[in-house]
Amino acid sequence: MKKTLVPKNEFGMFADGNGVAKVDSLTVAEAFDKDHRNVIRAIRTLDCSEEFRLLNFEQSTYINSQGHKQPCYNMTRDGFTFLAMGFTGKKAARFKEAYIKQFNEMEQFIKYLLEARSEFPLLTANIQLIKENTKPYHFSNECNMLNRIVLGKTAKEIRAEHGLKAGMSIRPYLTKEQIEAIDLLQRVDIGLLISTPDFQQRKQYLEWFYLKKFS
Repeated sequence: MKKTLVPKNEFGMFADGNGVAKVDSLTVAEAFDKDHRNVIRAIRTLDCSEEFRLLNFEQSTYINSQGHKQPCYNMTRDGFTFLAMGFTGKKAARFKEAYIKQFNEMEQFIKYLLEARSEFPLLTANIQLIKENTKPYHFSNECNMLNRIVLGKTAKEIRAEHGLKAGMSIRPYLTKEQIEAIDLLQRVDIGLLISTPDFQQRKQYLEWFYLKKFS
């Protein structure tokens, strides 16, 4: 699979590198109790324009249980909705609702994730203001402090747990509540970096604030 913003979940849903929520046809076939080959055929014969098909159905592959590469599709919300129109019955209706809910939650998470990332340049700029010769550890120390307060561990430790390469974002592996807490502490820290340049004192303020806000 190409680079993703949010890893695939149990619903087969993920966010691609551009922040678009998608779901794979294999998981949809399993959820709706359909033969994947029939789902592939349905996608390829949908009564839609070629432009719509290209925009909403991305051809991909997966490895089956026999170790063979097989075709599948990654669908956008619109693609899934168009396809699912043909799925009938009470069970299909329940799964349609479940997937629509998953798309809503994923799209909200993507929006929040992208907004949260925009905070890092502000934090970086303020660190540069208080350090004459900025070093990489000046940034890592600040981020590690925030992560330890909220998560009890550093980003490096979390990457090790999930088998992530250095530099990869850990946010897709955090809960919404954890991300909210880290982002709030970042905003507070941006102000403290100027008013309270001492690292240990700043850490004490942030720990106190976190306990007051989230305990």
